[in-house]
Amino acid sequence: MAAYLLNKATPNNFSKLFGRPTPKGFRGYDVTGVFMKCWNGGPSTELGAECTWERDSEDVRRVAGKLGIPFYIWDFEEEYKKKVIEYMVDGYRKGETPNPDVMCNREIKFGLFLKHALELGADYVATGHYVRLACRHISTGTGRLFAPAAKSGLDSRFDDSADGGRAHRSSETFRTKHAGKLSFALLEAKDKNKDQSYFLWTLTQNELRYCLFPIGDYLKSEVRTIARKADLPTATKKDSQGICFLGQVSLTDFLKGYLPEKRGLVVSITGEKLGEHMGAQFYTIGQRHGLDLKEKNTALRISGEHITQPHYVTEKNIKTNTLTVAEGDKNPALFKKKITLRDVSFVDMSHSNVLKNIRMSKMRVLARVRYRQPVSSATLIRDKRGAYKLFFDSPQKFVAPGQSAVFYNLHGKMLGGGVIQC
Repeated sequence: MAAYLLNKATPNNFSKLFGRPTPKGFRGYDVTGVFMKCWNGGPSTELGAECTWERDSEDVRRVAGKLGIPFYIWDFEEEYKKKVIEYMVDGYRKGETPNPDVMCNREIKFGLFLKHALELGADYVATGHYVRLACRHISTGTGRLFAPAAKSGLDSRFDDSADGGRAHRSSETFRTKHAGKLSFALLEAKDKNKDQSYFLWTLTQNELRYCLFPIGDYLKSEVRTIARKADLPTATKKDSQGICFLGQVSLTDFLKGYLPEKRGLVVSITGEKLGEHMGAQFYTIGQRHGLDLKEKNTALRISGEHITQPHYVTEKNIKTNTLTVAEGDKNPALFKKKITLRDVSFVDMSHSNVLKNIRMSKMRVLARVRYRQPVSSATLIRDKRGAYKLFFDSPQKFVAPGQSAVFYNLHGKMLGGGVIQC
């Protein structure tokens, strides 16, 4: 869908397609379709799951054919295995709950893929993420939602001279001329139910200056309608759900292909043995399924027909291979107000408000610690040692080390994020 919108953009319909003013000198985009082959199945296929990359790439090829644009397959399988799969497995091995989608965006889509595209002469990369791009002119302080015009060379048609002079000039000349004058930002998508800004917090100015997110200004229903009217082959294709490389295989079964099972104890928050589990590394904070709590009634001195509420994992100790659980989804042990962060990154470190507040060692933000979780008011602290902490006004549920905490301002601008440490 992103390719369709870019391919159809002209000076006359740009505003209608993207919901913003037509950039000066815009004449259109030259679009090339690329499918990234990142995973061939691995243990997933051995467990009976279907690896769909061939079918998915064929779908993209059919769309490219419909649009009349070039199409290529780029093989990033080895890099994906090292940068994403091994990262995820290692995270669970250490007792964390890693976020492979964040790592895929950082290392593959806006790392390796972006680098390869620019080396081959592309001016921008465009993806189907539901997020909006904004641009501010640093010299004037003014800004607006922004879709950069294609700039140069083999893959674009652009003319921004006052007298309509040369239609092409090199990307390097453009970047040099405008270096330091534009500040890019990410805003939540128009469709709040599909917004993917949470997974893009590691992006900085170095990547965003080359990015386009054409569908961020559309609702999912609007995207479907446009695709059907355009008779695109993927107009009715189901959305992908969950971690893309798992297919129909559960996360636990996938991890068992890399990590050994090891029986351990499940204990209550007061230390009473309630049952056993198959390995602390396979569980995450807030999980309630997959626990063998046969000894629960005896330990809790429950008899007759009395039924307890579900138990949820509140803590896991990899060294002792122990899970701690609490009864009921409102149990205080499931909530945290203070979170320590590592690997904190800001989209724009030159943003005046961010710099001002960091010098003051704290700033007020809206933050979420899980995808699609409503944002909550919090204070971001930077202590004397440079460590970052989030203090929420209200306790947050199911805070899992290894997951991402992402910060926003009151207007839906994504400021950055960090990895939850504890």
